[in-house]
Amino acid sequence: MSFKVVFIGAGSIGFTRGLLRDLLTVKEFQQIEVSFMDINSHNLEMVTELCQRDIQENGLNIKIQSTTNRREALKDAKYVFCTIRLGGLEAFATDVDIPLKYGVDQCVGDTLCAGGIMYGQRGIAEMLDICRDIREMASPDVLLLNYSNPMAMLTWACNKYGGVRTIGLCHGVQHGHQQIADVYGLNKAEVDIICAGINHQTWYISAKHQGKDLTAGLLEAFEKHPEFSRTEKVRIDMLRRFGYYSTESNGHLSEYLPWYRKRSAEIMDWIDLGSWINGETGGYLRVCTEGRNWFETDFPNWMQDPALEYTAENRGEEHGSYIIEGLETGRVYRGHFNVVNNGVIANLPNDAIIEAPGYVDHNGISMALVGELPLGLAAVCNVSISVQRLAVEAAVHGDDLLLRQAFMMDPLVGAVCNPKEIWQMVDEMLVAGEQWLPQYGKAIVAAKERLASGELVPTLANNEGAARLKVKTVDEMRQDRDAANKNAGESDKGKDREKVH
Repeated sequence: MSFKVVFIGAGSIGFTRGLLRDLLTVKEFQQIEVSFMDINSHNLEMVTELCQRDIQENGLNIKIQSTTNRREALKDAKYVFCTIRLGGLEAFATDVDIPLKYGVDQCVGDTLCAGGIMYGQRGIAEMLDICRDIREMASPDVLLLNYSNPMAMLTWACNKYGGVRTIGLCHGVQHGHQQIADVYGLNKAEVDIICAGINHQTWYISAKHQGKDLTAGLLEAFEKHPEFSRTEKVRIDMLRRFGYYSTESNGHLSEYLPWYRKRSAEIMDWIDLGSWINGETGGYLRVCTEGRNWFETDFPNWMQDPALEYTAENRGEEHGSYIIEGLETGRVYRGHFNVVNNGVIANLPNDAIIEAPGYVDHNGISMALVGELPLGLAAVCNVSISVQRLAVEAAVHGDDLLLRQAFMMDPLVGAVCNPKEIWQMVDEMLVAGEQWLPQYGKAIVAAKERLASGELVPTLANNEGAARLKVKTVDEMRQDRDAANKNAGESDKGKDREKVH
């Protein structure tokens, strides 16, 4: 088979190298055309060199097209992977640090809450530009596979305003699936699950082993588990009070809800510092920073390490390659995908991006009808969907009033801040992100004037949060090179969360 696959944001070593391995593991795909594109020429050069070495070591005759010209990369593309982080880690730092001044303590800050909303404002403007280039340059039947966060907001914007068929992909469902198997002492393959909800707030509404329901005993099983009872306190509490287990990690889930991070003194009651993903303040920013610093420093050694092996047993769990395999070969793949709802989940809005089970084969991507979520779960999701809708419309139209309303409606921001604090926080975040927010030109001018007026709400200027850890130096990371390599090289930086102490 011969078709073109493009990676936008290919300088993201964790996603690009693993997704390419997964694709080229498929025997029929070993003559496809591959194009890498990134605005960071240095990262692009390193990742291209490393992936080209992998290809050669696996005996394949594919030459990666590597370019900083997006339109050139997209010419005749049939599949486009998007893994961009607009503004990089510098912008990401403002998503974490500015809200801390107002008492909003985030673990990740890339999906919802103050950080996720602003991340969406930067990303949506860029995604619509990417969609324009895809429409004009790519194959008419192109499929955009979006791995960038905030997943729901970006996928929503691409489908509604971008004019490009877009599916959002995430690895969260696979983790909780493994945990449910673990608490029952079963192999993952023995447990059949159905997840439904919205990205990062998806719920295991069914879990069965040989036809027997496992959900009824799940709370007791998690409470008794020696590791998860300590590391997944928020998820267990939501299971206790809403009846179902969430896909998302303890730290991520805690920042989407109004109850667990609203009081600094109580945050440590709900988190664990054995792994960043269990709730560490700014944890994802820290590990991403460490990963970038390590890869840039240690890259020459990566070229000396063994190449990735393109074999079935080494293939990852990211959905992307399996979707393409299903569409191209007809082999059936079942996964959980982020798509426009259109009635898949009956008690969530039709225009929302939901995450639910789907099947892929020659006929396309077909979503199973879920029906209604349990009422409490639908209520939790609907709050977040309202925030997402406001944030998407704000980003598309450059409407800072809608943006401020999104902040006010956000569960954690609303639990911590009053309206005056929220207005000022938005002003600060708009000004900090000026170079990535072209749609907010007039709003940013007005925000600067207000911030210069001197009539400001007091803030916690030096607030480090309840559980912030120091970024490791390269010398410190050298003490455990395997761990540093794993952090830099994995798309999922919380993959081994249960094994970290």
